[in-house]
Amino acid sequence: MSADDAGSTEPATATGGGDARKGTATYVVLIVGDADRWWTSMNEEQRKAGYAEYNRFGEELTKRGHKITGGAELHRTDEAKRIAPGGGPATDGPFAELTEQVGGFYQIETDDLDDLLDCCQIIAKVGEGIEVRRTVSAEDRDS
Repeated sequence: MSADDAGSTEPATATGGGDARKGTATYVVLIVGDADRWWTSMNEEQRKAGYAEYNRFGEELTKRGHKITGGAELHRTDEAKRIAPGGGPATDGPFAELTEQVGGFYQIETDDLDDLLDCCQIIAKVGEGIEVRRTVSAEDRDS
């Protein structure tokens, strides 16, 4: 956060991201990679240790003033249904051409993207890829 942002208290809107340059914004933290590895290549001890790190991530976000407003862990990719671009029937499974899948996500309101990214290091060290993106607000659509 820059010195220009320090005094801003503009909240994010209920429908979108807010203005990251003016204060609080809403971000989605996407957890990407081998979404099935938790069930295919990790033993129970490794899963418990991994989930403990996810709990620590949530605790650290709260401790540092970030607000978790949503999120979920997703089931295995073999339960996915897909509809191809342009429409058509729903088929089983993820898009075959993807090398990475989304395994879960968090929706977080924050006024400090740099600190949010620092917190994301916790789950990245579990072996996950992380992508953080600001959500689009109604004001963004109007511009």
